[in-house]
Amino acid sequence: MTAEWRGWSIGGLCDAGILDLQTGPFGSQLHAHDYVEEGVPVVPTEAIHNRRIDHSALPTVSLEKADQLARHRLREGDILFARRGAQATGQIAYVSEAEVDFLCGTGAIRLRVIDEQRCTVVPEYLSHVLGCSRSMEWFKFHAIGATMPNLNEGIIRSFPLRLPSLQEQRAIANVLSTLDDKIELNRRMNETLEAMARALFKSWFVDFDPVRAKAEGRDPGLPKHLADLFPDSLADSPLGTIPKGWHASQLGEIASMERETLNPGAFPEETFDHYSIPAYDEGREPKTEAGEEIKSNKFLLPAGAVLLSKLNPRFPRVWLPEVSSLRRSICSTEFIVLVSRSVSTREYLYCLCISEWFFATFATLVTGTSSSHQRVKPEDLLRMQVVIPSDKAVSKFSDLTAPLLRQVIKRSEQSHTLAALRDALLPKLVSGEIRVKV
Repeated sequence: MTAEWRGWSIGGLCDAGILDLQTGPFGSQLHAHDYVEEGVPVVPTEAIHNRRIDHSALPTVSLEKADQLARHRLREGDILFARRGAQATGQIAYVSEAEVDFLCGTGAIRLRVIDEQRCTVVPEYLSHVLGCSRSMEWFKFHAIGATMPNLNEGIIRSFPLRLPSLQEQRAIANVLSTLDDKIELNRRMNETLEAMARALFKSWFVDFDPVRAKAEGRDPGLPKHLADLFPDSLADSPLGTIPKGWHASQLGEIASMERETLNPGAFPEETFDHYSIPAYDEGREPKTEAGEEIKSNKFLLPAGAVLLSKLNPRFPRVWLPEVSSLRRSICSTEFIVLVSRSVSTREYLYCLCISEWFFATFATLVTGTSSSHQRVKPEDLLRMQVVIPSDKAVSKFSDLTAPLLRQVIKRSEQSHTLAALRDALLPKLVSGEIRVKV
C-alpha cells in the first residue's frame, strides 16, 4: 500500500461528517399491505447485487406512503447494502440518476457521501471498494447469525479502507465504471433482443395475430411468404380456440429431458463449465471450475439444450447455454435439461419457456409448501398442455430469431470477459498495487 493513501474506517468517515449511514425503515413503518400496483419503487434486499439495483424485483408504494418515509428517499451516488440473507449479505448497489427518489427498503442500509464533504470521498470510487469480492467476503464473515446472516450499522462502521487523493479516486472509478458501463449496455441490449424474440413468439403462437387477421379478412402485415405459413381460420381445442390444423398436445411431444449425470469429483483435475443457480442469478455466465471444487452430482449438458429451473418458478430462470467444444459442460440438478425433438427447434423451445403464458401455467405445477423451496416435477412439466404449430411456422420462427439469440449469447460472453478483467483489476486498483495516471 502506498504511503500517501490515508487509512480510515466507515465509522471514522461518518464521525468526521463525510459519510452518513442509515438503516431502511422498520417493519412497523412499512407493511405488506402498503404495496400497490403502481407507485414509488422500494429497493428490497433481493434487488441489490453486483453494484446495481434489479428493477424487475421492485415493489411499489403510494406517493402518500413515500412522503411518510421521505427520509428514506434515495439520491444519486447513494450506496445500498443488502443486510440479510445468506446469498445477499455483503452485496451492494450504487444508486444511479434513474433511481433518484426510490425508497430504501427495510432489508437495506443506505450509505451516503454528504454533498458538502466530497473533498474526501468520491461516491463512485467508494462503491467499487465496497463492491469488490474481498469487501463482500469481509462483510459476510462479520455478519451476525449462522442460518440468516445480518449486517447492521455497527458492522459497516467498522469496515477499514484507505483512500488515495480525489484525483486518483476519480481515475480509478473511471477505469472500472467504463467496464461496468459496457457490461450494462450489453445487458440492456440483450433485454431488447430477447424482448423482440418474445414479442414475435407471442404474436404468432399465443395471440395468433396473423391467423386472426386472415380470418377477419384483414392484412396480416407480413410478407406473403410469411403470411402463407398461417391458416386462415381458427378451431376449438382443449386449450381453447387455436389455428386450424395446429393441435394441442403435451410438451413432451416437442421436447425431451436429458438426465445423464456426472460426478465432477471423480475428475478432480478436469475443468468444467458449471451452470448453477447462483451463476444464473449473477449474470447468466457459467463458472469455470475444477472437478475437485464441485461437490455433488450434476447433469451433463448436451449441445442444443435449454435449461429451465424447477426451483421457485415464481422467479423464472431459463438459460440458453453455449456448450464449449473445449470443456465438458454440467449443470445443477435444480435445472431441467430440455432438448428439442424433430418437430421443434431450440429457438422455439426457448421462447416458449420464457413466454408469460408458459410461466403462468408452469407456476401452477409446483409442489411444496415453503415459498423458498417450491419445485416443479419434471414429469409434470412434460405433461403440460401446449399448442403445437405447423413445422413450417416453427422453422421460419427459428430462422428469424436465431440471429437475435446468437447476439445475446455473443454479448453475454463479451460481458463475461469484461467482468473477469474488471474483477482482476479491481482489488489491485483499490489497494494501490496498480496505479492509475492522474
